[in-house]
Amino acid sequence: MTPWGEMLRTAALLGVAPDAFWRLSLKEWRMLTQTPGAATPMGRKTLAQLMEEWPDGG
Repeated sequence: MTPWGEMLRTAALLGVAPDAFWRLSLKEWRMLTQTPGAATPMGRKTLAQLMEEWPDGG
């Protein structure tokens, strides 16, 4: 279940008006609420590139 009330309260604390909140995309919401400097998950392509560049040698 989506915690709409909690999300709307967070938006209000951030200065986002209710009408603007309801127009936000999920991506925009995440950008607004994400902790600065938080890492995003690594994709398979990036992992494969790192594995190729830094082999175990084992």
